Formats: sequence, C-alpha cells, structure tokens
Amino acid sequence: MPRRHVLPDAVAGGLLTIGALSTATGIPADTIRTWERRYGYPVAERKPSGHRLYSLGTVPRLRRVAQAIARGHRAAEVLPASENALEVLLASLPPAADESAAPARASVAPAGITPADAADVLGWVRAFDAERLKRWFQADWARLGPLEFLEHRAAAFLRAVGNAWAEKRLDVRHEHFSSAVLGDFLRSVRLPLDDRASGPVAALATLPGELHGLGLQMAALVFALAGWRALMLGVDTPVAQIAALTREAPIAAVALSCVDPRGRTSAAHVRALRRQLPRHVPLIIGGAGAPASVRGVMILPSLAALERWLRDRATS
Repeated sequence: MPRRHVLPDAVAGGLLTIGALSTATGIPADTIRTWERRYGYPVAERKPSGHRLYSLGTVPRLRRVAQAIARGHRAAEVLPASENALEVLLASLPPAADESAAPARASVAPAGITPADAADVLGWVRAFDAERLKRWFQADWARLGPLEFLEHRAAAFLRAVGNAWAEKRLDVRHEHFSSAVLGDFLRSVRLPLDDRASGPVAALATLPGELHGLGLQMAALVFALAGWRALMLGVDTPVAQIAALTREAPIAAVALSCVDPRGRTSAAHVRALRRQLPRHVPLIIGGAGAPASVRGVMILPSLAALERWLRDRATS
C-alpha cells in the first residue's frame, strides 16, 4: 500500500523550511539549493534571518520532478519543463520499481546501481578512465542481456552522472566524457550486428534543435538486435533531408529520438515530416520530448515498446 507523505514542520502562512521541504519530497536540501541556484526553481521566500521558506504548493511538483529523475531524466531537462510537459513526460514513462513505496530521492544511487557501484563508477568518470567504464558496461551487457542493459543499466548510469552533475560533484567535462564513452560502447556492440543484418532499413535521426544523440544510439541497437539495418542521420537533421532520404534509399521506417521535454519537440516539424514521407513508411517517435499525439505517427514510450513493435512487424 503506498505510504502517505506527511508534511512536517510547516511554518506559519503555509510555508515550509528547506528541511521540511526536503523531508516532504525526499530530495536533499543541498540538491534543492543547487536546483534553485541553477534553474530558478523552487522559488524561495526569505526570512529576515536569511532562511529560505517554500510554499506548500511546491511539494507536488518537486515530487513529480523527483519521479522523472528516478526514471532516467536529468534535472536540466525536467526542472525547466512546464507543468503540462512534466505531466505528459511522466505519463509516457514506466514507473520506477520502488515508486509506490516512497518518493524518489535524487541523491541516492539510482535503481539498478548499488551505492558501492555508484561510488566506483563516478570515481572512474572523475578519473576519465574509459577502459574501466567500458569493462563495466561489457560485463553487465553480458550478464543482463541487451534490452535490460539499455533500459536499466545504461539509464541508471546516465541518471547517476546527471544527479552528480546537478549536485556539483561532477562538471560538464565529466558529463560529456560519460556520454561519449557510453556512445562508443553502444556503437561497438551494434556494428557487428549491423554487419550481419539483412532485414529492412530504418532511418534514425533527431529533428532540428535536438542535439542529444544517445537515444538514437540505443534505438539503433534495438533495431539491429531485431535484424534491421540502422541508417544513422544523426542529430539536428532538417525535415526535408530526412524526407529526401526516403526517396533515395529503400527506407522501411523512420525513427526519431526526442529527449528534451522543456518545449517538447515541435509538433509542426513532426506533422511536416509525416506529410513529406511516403504513406507506406511508418514514422516512429520515442523519448521524453515526443509530442503527445500526432495523426499518423506512432509514439513509443520505451525501448521495450520499440522491441515489441519490431517483433510484431516480423510476425505480421
């Protein structure tokens, strides 16, 4: 049965101290201060003594923010999101395993990585030890299997790095290094599959303004595991260029990765692409930044959903 959250230590006027807000949301006070400084949220009122006071209305949103981070999204993506964008983001993601028991806690090791593992991994990131990270990825790839690795280990790794960056325990160079090492590993396990693949060709891209490429790498690996050939167009690709490819190559599907939920990927771009694509070519979109609904477009909320779609196509 879900545990009821109690709001302790509320002060006069329906305001909470930072300690009370931390207790009510499960987010450490230092993390709340960091978010306020970096992203302008939550917004505090100041007592003459300098202590922060927060509205009770801040609690539900911070709990949703913590849930989104626990499911693999970075504070930099989630905190600036509008209320509607945050609600749609949460609705599109599977719940974390322990979410019904307690609010997500942004400072602890994410699900899928033990505290000891998290300490080791972040130490390797700080030391820019690519070889240790790659060996760790390889061991868990072999132990967990591809889909479990992608949905849990890789996501947990990115979440751990993102949380450490949000708490100023890592810097931008560490975050970029982590993404590059994981991207290199994903390519290394995909390319042998690509060499053997003889199935349909899928074009993978992100739309203009979307600069995150790891979602593409993960999706390409799922396609390759299903025997499809992944043709990577990369990030920030003009709509007309994606459409032109389908007239010049035997493209059986177009898949887009959209991970930035702040403004959501422009539905106008998606509609324009759908109009320009041949009717027989499916347009698939995944990620937190995907529009909620566009006619003629398939929104897949997870890599597991993509794997199921590919399996169904193979048997239809």
